[in-house]
Amino acid sequence: MNFKRILIRAVGVIAAFAMLALSGGLAWAAAGDYATRDMVPLGVTVAGVELGGLSPAEAHEAIERAVVEPLLEPVTVRAAGMTFEVDPADFLHADVDTAVTNAFGPNRSATLADRIYRRLAEEPVRMTVEPQILIDEDALASRVAGIAVAIDYAAVDATLGIEDAAVKIGPSAPGRKLDQEASATLIAAALLSEDTSVDLPVLPVLPEVAEEDLGKWLIIRRASRTLELWEDTQLDRRYPIAIGAEGYDTPRGEWEITLKRYLPTWVNPGSEWAKTMPDKIGPGPGNPLGTRALNLDAPGIRIHGTPNEASIGTAASHGCIRMKRVDIEQLYELVDVGIPVFVVER
Repeated sequence: MNFKRILIRAVGVIAAFAMLALSGGLAWAAAGDYATRDMVPLGVTVAGVELGGLSPAEAHEAIERAVVEPLLEPVTVRAAGMTFEVDPADFLHADVDTAVTNAFGPNRSATLADRIYRRLAEEPVRMTVEPQILIDEDALASRVAGIAVAIDYAAVDATLGIEDAAVKIGPSAPGRKLDQEASATLIAAALLSEDTSVDLPVLPVLPEVAEEDLGKWLIIRRASRTLELWEDTQLDRRYPIAIGAEGYDTPRGEWEITLKRYLPTWVNPGSEWAKTMPDKIGPGPGNPLGTRALNLDAPGIRIHGTPNEASIGTAASHGCIRMKRVDIEQLYELVDVGIPVFVVER
């Protein structure tokens, strides 16, 4: 405040008290001050709207109209081709009461002389009040979660299975997921800025197992007496085999390799067909399992070599899958424990 203004103010204050004296003294001043103290002083504004001269109730209404009402336009939310409406009234709270209190601050903090001077000189206080706008973050997060329910869906993994007596590859498919944290931030910004539309980010969700992630798996085809090694969706190689004879059928279904056996020992299973055979036959030319064996989780069923390679291409075993020595030794190196084995008719 410069010297000239200080001088003018001092003269104004002196004049005010002079008028007090001429008008009946302090009683007149107190009456006038009492009448105007509960009115917003001139020069107090909110969002460019003058509040001076308003009562508390009128100021409250004016602030609601100037600040709050423009924020209550519904916000259109778009995501993944869908549209949702967000009602700001569900999430916004304006602290209008505090803003009204602040609007009266210049009157209540000023001295009697200052108030009289401002009234007589009609000098505005030049102050802007800004109501604090709060967002109920929990309520907004809950609304976003509800939108996500309509948008999100899980990715689909590629699968292998038997359908209609054949092996079927179930295709993979991507999913999608609403970025809820970013969406809540964007909606909150729209609510506070009077924007009436907002686009929300939707993220792709990739499958954990795509077709190229299926790995190795085997198909045993009983009708053609063949074993196929597949990798992902491509046939790698095919071998001729022998399968179970009538009454000892190689069981159809989905199995897996549980154990790899190098130079295995054959152990008599105690079956009727094996009652004349020794308890064990160690590695060597007469071993019924040949030089390699792959145990399956189908009880008693193996993929193994055989000393009787003439049986390959026939139904000759007691349920196991026989292979030529060169073939089983090659396959043994190509597969691991845990890979799927599908036994189908064709």
